[in-house]
Amino acid sequence: MSEPLVLVEPQYPLAVVRLNRPDKLNALSPEMLRALAETLEALNAEEAVRVIVLYGGERAFAAGADIEAMAKAGPVDIYLRNTRALWQRIWAIDKPVIAAVRGVAFGGGCELALGCDLIVAGETARFAQPEIKLGIMPGAGGTQRLARAIGPARAMEMVLTGEPLSAPAALQAGLLNRVVPDERVLAEALELAAVVAERPAVAVRLARQALRYGHERTLLEGMELERRNYLLTYDTQDQKEGMAAFLEKRDAKFTEK
Repeated sequence: MSEPLVLVEPQYPLAVVRLNRPDKLNALSPEMLRALAETLEALNAEEAVRVIVLYGGERAFAAGADIEAMAKAGPVDIYLRNTRALWQRIWAIDKPVIAAVRGVAFGGGCELALGCDLIVAGETARFAQPEIKLGIMPGAGGTQRLARAIGPARAMEMVLTGEPLSAPAALQAGLLNRVVPDERVLAEALELAAVVAERPAVAVRLARQALRYGHERTLLEGMELERRNYLLTYDTQDQKEGMAAFLEKRDAKFTEK
């Protein structure tokens, strides 16, 4: 039997999801995208998991789409593969996801990292949307999320030249949260995930939803959702505990409710 395309390592309340196609530098075939979507959905439904860390291994986060599967395809072929639905399932996960990036995050790999909530990268990691060199363009959010992350000028250069951005440059541009020595990437991502996991679960998910929604819509729409979710936090036990602990000058003991 072949190796699974996606591996899961529970470290409750965290879970590490590892892309497992090292011979292809984790090129995102339709089969791998489907396995990733199914894995993330299962973890999203698992109550014990609070934060997910997505890792590609030491050589590459993901080198992009599987070009062998695309080279001879026409538009109808690509449409019928319906990988867009798989991407939408991945983006629909409502628990925090942290990308731990070593090596290359190119094409679909860059788009996968951009779809995560936080990105921790190694010093030698590189990010690129090189589709233009293949006669195509990004098709899984690369033109949209990249421009929102680093601004239209830098995004335009990356998309039109296909040239990579180093991790230090990506950090300076606002694409990343942290850059650490390569061998520290997974450990750093797990430490960051542990901090997020300590926060009240309902408030984390509502705040994350408001931030992501507002970033992709008008300011007024985002403000409306933020206000709605803010009000909902007052119906949680963790809100009562958090404020009581503050007033009593003690550490809060959150219950995830």
